[in-house]
Amino acid sequence: MKTFGELIQTADWKTEKHAPVFDLPEKVKKGEKVMITVSVGKEIPHPNTTEHHIEYIEVFFLPEGEAKPLHVGRFEFAAHGASTQGPNTSTVYAEPIVAFAFKTEKPGTFYAFSFCNIHGLWGGTAELKVE
Repeated sequence: MKTFGELIQTADWKTEKHAPVFDLPEKVKKGEKVMITVSVGKEIPHPNTTEHHIEYIEVFFLPEGEAKPLHVGRFEFAAHGASTQGPNTSTVYAEPIVAFAFKTEKPGTFYAFSFCNIHGLWGGTAELKVE
């Protein structure tokens, strides 16, 4: 039996349209609010059609010196072009991009997981430096 960690796929986001990528400042001040963005398909767009789409992005943060990560949030995407007329007939398509405000007293590591309805679970990380 595989462990959950073995099910998470990773790749360089510059060459893989499923890998979540963080956009965040290089350094933040202790306790200062900062905006962080996580996206899927930054370099190579993900199709986001009724048949092939990102269902959600989930974000965790592991502060330096802590044993377990903290759940920051889960962001779900439900508009994939479907309507009562059938697949890909709506004019509304969600883009898998999320932004959230965050503050911390400690540096640490962000973990993001994105789920593609066809290609499964993908992971990405980013370090947050705090001064």
